[in-house]
Amino acid sequence: MAVLPVRLLPDPVLKAPTQPFDTIDDDARSVGADLLDTMSDASHSVGIAAPQIGVSARAFAVDVSGHSKADSCHGAFVLFNPVLILATNYVVGREGCMSVPDLTGNVARATEVVVQGLDMDGRLRTIEANAFEARALLHELDHVDGLLFLDRVESLSTDVFRRRRYR
Repeated sequence: MAVLPVRLLPDPVLKAPTQPFDTIDDDARSVGADLLDTMSDASHSVGIAAPQIGVSARAFAVDVSGHSKADSCHGAFVLFNPVLILATNYVVGREGCMSVPDLTGNVARATEVVVQGLDMDGRLRTIEANAFEARALLHELDHVDGLLFLDRVESLSTDVFRRRRYR
């Protein structure tokens, strides 16, 4: 539908818990399409949540296709009203975020997850993911709960870094 500007910290929409969708109707599908379009437009992005495009709703898109750290890969998808069912085997890894473009941080995330939500047709979808896709799902789940990766680092002084810029 549209490529929308990504909201940056300290925008308050990024820190507020979101509202679930009552039904997956045309309005919800429009949000989903905007998420996919905005994520695709940012070539380095593997996920984006509704608050990042200024929508305080419980939805996100993920696509780790072609990423070198991906093991499981479910392609590009949107989940509405996502819920974490299972998370195991936590490992610290470096994360970045389009809403915090100048920083990265070390964050402990599960390497095996099960997440459920509704797809673009309103059907229940269960995603079993590992490795990098699991990290991406947990990162986006945090967004719909009003959390950023900075809220997950153990120490702001030792686990947060200026993002490297490559030409």
